[in-house]
Amino acid sequence: MTEQELRSLFEQMTLEEKIGQLVQLDGGCFGTDAMAVGPRAKLGVTEETVNNCGSVLNVLGAEKIHEIQDRFLAKNRLKIPLLFMADVIYGYQTVFPIPLGLGSTWNPDLICEDYKYVAEEASSDGDMVTFSPPVDLVRDARWGRCLEMPGEDPVLTSHFAKAMVEGLQNTHENGKSVASCMKHFAGYGAVEAGREYNTVDMSKRRFLQDYMPGYKAAVDAGCEMVMTSFNTIDEIPATANKWLMDDVLRKEWGFDGVIITDYAAVSELKAHGVAADDYEAARLAMNATVDIDMKTSCYANQLAKLVEDGQIDEAQIDAACYRVLRLKNKLGLFEDPYYGCSTDKREAVLCTPEKLAAARNTADRSMVLLKNDGILPLRKKRQKIALIGPYADSLDIIGMWAVHADRRRSVTIRQAMEQIVPADSFTTTKGCDFLDDYSTLGEFGFIPSIADQKLSPEEISTEHDKALQLAADADVVVMALGEHMLQSGESGSRTDISLPAPQKKLLHEIKALGKKIVLVLFNGRPLALTDIIDDCDAILEAWFPGTAGGLSICDCLFGDYNPSGRLTVSFPYHVGQEPLYYAQFATGRPAKTSTHSGRFVSRYLDCPNEALYPFGYGLSYHTVKYSDLTLDRTTMSKTANDSIQVSVTVTNTSDVSGTETVQLYIRDLVGSVVRPVLELKDYRQIALAARETKTVTFTITEEMLRFYTKDYTFTSEPGNFKVFVGPNSVDLAEADFHLTE
Repeated sequence: MTEQELRSLFEQMTLEEKIGQLVQLDGGCFGTDAMAVGPRAKLGVTEETVNNCGSVLNVLGAEKIHEIQDRFLAKNRLKIPLLFMADVIYGYQTVFPIPLGLGSTWNPDLICEDYKYVAEEASSDGDMVTFSPPVDLVRDARWGRCLEMPGEDPVLTSHFAKAMVEGLQNTHENGKSVASCMKHFAGYGAVEAGREYNTVDMSKRRFLQDYMPGYKAAVDAGCEMVMTSFNTIDEIPATANKWLMDDVLRKEWGFDGVIITDYAAVSELKAHGVAADDYEAARLAMNATVDIDMKTSCYANQLAKLVEDGQIDEAQIDAACYRVLRLKNKLGLFEDPYYGCSTDKREAVLCTPEKLAAARNTADRSMVLLKNDGILPLRKKRQKIALIGPYADSLDIIGMWAVHADRRRSVTIRQAMEQIVPADSFTTTKGCDFLDDYSTLGEFGFIPSIADQKLSPEEISTEHDKALQLAADADVVVMALGEHMLQSGESGSRTDISLPAPQKKLLHEIKALGKKIVLVLFNGRPLALTDIIDDCDAILEAWFPGTAGGLSICDCLFGDYNPSGRLTVSFPYHVGQEPLYYAQFATGRPAKTSTHSGRFVSRYLDCPNEALYPFGYGLSYHTVKYSDLTLDRTTMSKTANDSIQVSVTVTNTSDVSGTETVQLYIRDLVGSVVRPVLELKDYRQIALAARETKTVTFTITEEMLRFYTKDYTFTSEPGNFKVFVGPNSVDLAEADFHLTE
């Protein structure tokens, strides 16, 4: 449809029809009349609202899309098609690792290609918009939604945000793309105490400098939609925050796409205490230029009254409606209201060998080897292996947000290990339950029943005894342990981020047998591993690795792939360190260099300040030496567009080829405001053959040195700097340079 045709359609719309485009309902409202009455009545919307509705939440399946769209268009006066949106976070039926694992690849280009596969699968089954990527910065492991994000660093997060948006939207290639809805705008990863849906309170400078770049990168990459976050910013809920949504997102950043709330967020303005009723809630959200009200009746029932009362201008509704119509037109829905989805297309693109291979390749690259006391890689023969743990033969290694996964295509560790280890060299059992108390998980309707997973007391006793026997007879024990799938993800906040008690107990008991133990860890957040680390001879961080998880774990365990993943989040010694991240601000009494002595420095009495496993950390089967850090000049001018070339020699000192992620950090030694002790500015991934040496070169530009100064100007300040290069944020070589005017 041409712009002129779209404008002509828009001019025929009544106020009620325009408001309808701003309402998102779930699929329950779109069944037969009898089926729809219940959900419609519960939500408090009329049949007329349903017939004018703009979009549908979390309904997928080519057959359902055709059925609902046909029924809807038969009733809609102007034949404006529905827009179908869904949560497709890190895979559709082919599932890739959780985003925290994707971040661990340090390879945005790879993830961009993966997200093209995700988009092709999802669109074939009727998805038109996906609520992805989540690009909140995560620095508190207590928050359950850590799993959805790339990590704790703004530079990395920005790179992945861009890659994911570009992959999903895939230049809007017909049949191979979906519209991307970046979320959660903004600051959601900084909820106080890591508690879901809680308040966010931070300085404006930290908000702008650390938390906003990831969102800005998604907008600059062309995301079509933005979702508001549940939290407050400057004590104003994001959904009602005109400064955030209008002044920053629309005016400063130039975003002209659609803003949608998260689930029920308009109505929740009442619970926040900024709106007395639905009427006021709708007014606040509309004045903040929020276009679509997800799953409440506030817009549907209040916007017309607000116009009538002069509380909002009808032009605001016009603008919001037209943005929605423009997106529908851009996706071609007026010509093809089904977005090209069909059962034939779906069968042709879902879980193809190419996609399954890509999922395996990425899962290989996402795994982080945290510890290896010479036990890995394992031998496929002449070594008796016992695989023990609740994740040994579990498909839940795909993670909680893999709600559309084809579990028939997923591979457990047991299934993968049976393919490569002789039957007489391999035994397996569950060994223990995931948890002592499943009641803490709550209810999630889209997850297979957790009641079926729980072992009876008799089963627990049997599994325990069997596990100890198998371990006693084995040369090495591979233990597949971790959080229950539902312990991370939305509303998965935890104050105890250690390994669940029954798993920890079994680990200790097997170690007491004197056995070599390889821990394969499944989790959606950094865990506090201090009390189990000594029990393990090796630890492989697998995250929730997706469809090919079992295969990739075996690739890494047996040396078919040399682990190359590097952490994008800091692992604490103890939960009491949270929030924990590498880019801490300088303090007046630093623990290691303060002139004050003894007790009176910035430290804990019972725990190190530093991370157990720091940002950027990860081991491999090869060993690397960094040497000869050199700068081609030590001074550059701010105004002359100068740059400094930083070079480092990287040598593979082993007989094993592998991938190395070379990381560059900078510290601004003196600023008009306190600056972080370290900031990632660039990185390179290089392939190193056995005994190979390469020179890696970075370019430092003035732009890298900019920050929000004392008067909130985003600029650099002349002065002295340190540059650091190394394999992680701790093991670094350093050099000095100076910025002049």
